[in-house]
Amino acid sequence: MAVYDVIGTTYTSTRRPDARIAARIAAALGDAASVVNVGAGAGSYETARTILAVEPSPVMIGHRPPGSAPAVQACAEAIPAADGAADAVMALLTVHHWSDLAAGVAELRRVARRRVVVLTWDQTVFRRFWLVEEYLPEVAAFDDTRAVPVEQLAGMLGGARVEPVPVPHDCTDGFGAAFWRRPAAYLDPVVRAGISMLAQPGERVLRPGLARLAADLESGRWHDRHRDLLALDEFDAGYRLLIDERETGA
Repeated sequence: MAVYDVIGTTYTSTRRPDARIAARIAAALGDAASVVNVGAGAGSYETARTILAVEPSPVMIGHRPPGSAPAVQACAEAIPAADGAADAVMALLTVHHWSDLAAGVAELRRVARRRVVVLTWDQTVFRRFWLVEEYLPEVAAFDDTRAVPVEQLAGMLGGARVEPVPVPHDCTDGFGAAFWRRPAAYLDPVVRAGISMLAQPGERVLRPGLARLAADLESGRWHDRHRDLLALDEFDAGYRLLIDERETGA
């Protein structure tokens, strides 16, 4: 069973594409006239140029809005598309779910004629995010088991270019660090259900840390400790775009 068959039932209520992040992804895709989206989920950040979505979870496929690109239930390690089927292939916040990273990366590069775009995170940076460092070290330990080192992934992608993706303070896409300036959001079980790093470990693991966060918010301690964050418009939590340019001709 795919991870999101279990945790994806309320996904679209908190995971709405953020226009600023969408602009960065669109810039990375460049002038690609056709795109395959691997680990596509509900279709966040797809453009009209998307010709195929590849997603293992039927629950997530069911969340795709009418008019989306055609979706096929399949995994990254075996993309049902021909060699060079699209100008670009993108894989957004998905590589950590793959069972065989090398096979998945090879498939991305096989299907892409011109470029591969991957959105992931740098765990060495993310570990310093206040939520996991101060309240949920168990989540950091869980992510240690699945996070792919950015340098390793860039190497597998043929020396991909790496670009930081700062998170806006009012980010509409409720992924892991989206609520860095809105800490109370992490106390909402619906928000947590849309974030795999919080949904997968289970509520029993999270309960003590969340109780400490709730207490610190009520007392004002969190705001005193993180007063500097409240003046920022965006925050680098470690999210990174990797762009593998695979120009093979016109």
